[in-house]
Amino acid sequence: MKRRIILISIGVVFIVLIGWQVVERIIKAGGKHGAQFMEMPVAVELEEVRKMTLTEYGNFTGSLVARSQFTVAPKVSGRLEKLLVDIGDRVRRNDLIALLDDEEYRQQVVQAEADLKVAQANLDESLSSLKVAEREAKRIEELHKRGIAADSELDSAKGVLSAQEAKYKVALAQVANREAALRAAQVRLSYTKIHATWTGGSEYRVVGERFVDEGDMLTANAPILSILEINPILAVIHVTDRDYFKVRVGEKAIVSSSAASGIEAQGKVIRIAPLLKESSREARVEIEISNPEELLKPGMFVNAKIEFETHEQATVIPLGTVVKRDSQEGVFLADIQNRKAKFIPIKIGIKTGELAEIVEPKQLSGFVITLGQHLVSDGSPIILPQKEGGILGSKPPALKNEVEKENKKLGEKK
Repeated sequence: MKRRIILISIGVVFIVLIGWQVVERIIKAGGKHGAQFMEMPVAVELEEVRKMTLTEYGNFTGSLVARSQFTVAPKVSGRLEKLLVDIGDRVRRNDLIALLDDEEYRQQVVQAEADLKVAQANLDESLSSLKVAEREAKRIEELHKRGIAADSELDSAKGVLSAQEAKYKVALAQVANREAALRAAQVRLSYTKIHATWTGGSEYRVVGERFVDEGDMLTANAPILSILEINPILAVIHVTDRDYFKVRVGEKAIVSSSAASGIEAQGKVIRIAPLLKESSREARVEIEISNPEELLKPGMFVNAKIEFETHEQATVIPLGTVVKRDSQEGVFLADIQNRKAKFIPIKIGIKTGELAEIVEPKQLSGFVITLGQHLVSDGSPIILPQKEGGILGSKPPALKNEVEKENKKLGEKK
């Protein structure tokens, strides 16, 4: 067994020695031909670095909600006698929209009026008695001064006067109480006529929902209808902390809905929540949209594109040309005369789809490699493109002649 292990070990060592000799020969051969292999040119496509206006947008999804919404409810209970509007109807401010059975409330007004008349009659009687008491007290006082009336008579007359004054005050209070009761009864009667009342906003709104039917017995504060303001309408979106500080009040937005195909509405950001919810790390943002034809409806799913910022005369390249070398972002510029690739570290600003703004270096110019950039390194030889095209425009002047010359040289080598 030991002998077998020794033989296997000797065989492994022999194979390693042979492998090493093969590798050493390949390395020596590479000294003659490897450099030529590594320097094989790479065919590339180019795009010109341009100056243009670049706008950064944020794309979000959300829902439409009414700018304002409230429910109409009676302040008193009763049977719904008449409903004057229904779902979808337009309502003007202070319009009469419903009537309750008012017979009971009318009777309460009649009763309150009768009670007031009784209180006023009592007041008149008290006033008359008060005047009689005043005259009697005055007469006794004169007689007392002359020594005709006794002190007890004067005291008795003053007591009667005080009692009549108190009764008069009570009668006055009763009249005031009955007047208040009459006004309360009249107010309750007016509540049987239900109006759509609001302050601010547009003069007209629409009925969103109906909760009752004619003939229903309603309790106080039971909802009858919901009234919506949908011109303007609001789009509610939620932004993450990544985009939160890019969104500002007053920024323009374009809102579209797949439900209302072909409709793109202009809007602007009017409110931004001052907090992000811990559960989602998102903040509520409201976009106000003009909706004169009322085609956009609350509850619709929408896409919102918000314009973050615009840079004029920005240095722009295709986003796909950006590569990383040693953890550094950059692009390869084409050295047209020497047909070599040159790596330039960059700092990116705005990104919009297929384009990127170059913030640093500020004076970047020339042609970037858009195809083959992942196969080259700094100083690698390149084969210039034969045809025009691409995202940003044409190839450099006389580039076609350079390509033909390069292709001719390659053909001679073959």
